[in-house]
Amino acid sequence: MKNGSGGEYPELLHTVLDTTDARSLAEFYRQLLGLVYRSGDEPPADATADNADWLVLTDAAGVRKLAFQQVDELPRSTWPEHDVPQQLHLDLTVPDRASLDRQRDRALALGAELRLDRTQSEEPLYALADPAGHTFCIFVR
Repeated sequence: MKNGSGGEYPELLHTVLDTTDARSLAEFYRQLLGLVYRSGDEPPADATADNADWLVLTDAAGVRKLAFQQVDELPRSTWPEHDVPQQLHLDLTVPDRASLDRQRDRALALGAELRLDRTQSEEPLYALADPAGHTFCIFVR
């Protein structure tokens, strides 16, 4: 069986997050994950002229990882409460407990919100929400 580029299966290009502020959310994940903007998606010199409605982040090799699509409104997830479900979340891994706490602190400093602390479980993890309310988990591999 061939994968993706062989035509037998579709190939995942990237994950797209809807947001009411594409630039701010892209910048949050750019800093959190050490990604870079796709050529042409970099912030303009004049921030007031930035009306980006679609942005893509890549890794250092240019492989697409995340994209951000501007929407007019988006109900903020209330997970773990059930009023507005999370609908999608990202799982991020780190090699050890010290890294877990360091990355939680980085995410919080970038504007994330801690939603769940499950560090006392068999699989230590933090569930956080990005500035737009999308849930993401960081856990020890």
